[in-house]
Amino acid sequence: MSDVDDRLRVSRLSTGYRGRRIMQEISLPAFHAGDVTSLVGPNAAGKSTLMRALAGLLPATGSVRLQGRELIGRPLVEWSRRVTYMPQSLPQGVALNVLESVISALRASPMGATAPQRAALERSAVEVLERVGIIHLAMESLQHLSGGQRQLVSLAQVLAREPRVLLLDEPISALDLQYQLRVMRLVHELARERGMIVLIVLHDLSIAARWSDGIVMLSRGGVAATGTPAEAITSETLARVYGVSASVECCAKGRLQITIEDVLDDDAAFR
Repeated sequence: MSDVDDRLRVSRLSTGYRGRRIMQEISLPAFHAGDVTSLVGPNAAGKSTLMRALAGLLPATGSVRLQGRELIGRPLVEWSRRVTYMPQSLPQGVALNVLESVISALRASPMGATAPQRAALERSAVEVLERVGIIHLAMESLQHLSGGQRQLVSLAQVLAREPRVLLLDEPISALDLQYQLRVMRLVHELARERGMIVLIVLHDLSIAARWSDGIVMLSRGGVAATGTPAEAITSETLARVYGVSASVECCAKGRLQITIEDVLDDDAAFR
């Protein structure tokens, strides 16, 4: 059995914006290589804040350890060698086509010193575009893409870099149902194939329950529940965190079925 610790460990993490503390000394279960964990919770729960802190993009205190190495306090280049973050949207005004943007992401990789030449970069970029299912967009300008298409290009850019930890912030929010399914299946497959640790922010609890190995439910900058989907997504946690009455049952295929029944009054939701 290997002695190498391939886990991501987060303990007593505090972070925020412009002097305002959003998350105060939160600790999370260890994240394992090959697993997909969904971060869920209502708006302003701290999901994107946590993702940015784990990417090294926000100042933080506490401990973030990957494979036994402490990342807090290290330069951003140290984080980016191991952790890749996909924000909710690509920056506007980028005058590249889709293929060029993926090649640029490969060139910008901290491993670029040993990167292959342009022909090999193009092959790698084409392969990931095919895997994501958007090779037909390869020569399209980023400026002419829809919001959903831009999300898929952003996913291709981060996957091309083959990180140890992949952080995805709402990667399916602008996608239609077909591509939501494709993206979640692809992320799940690649986590297993490459031994990546994947953390993904999702709003759809049914999708999170189906495609996740673990769930972290956040509320008001704190951790409300963790565990398997069945352990974390319950009628009680939905009432306490989301303020709704809901039934959560397991169907014949072993998947959670979540039915939202009504809105609870404020006193019932938060007492």
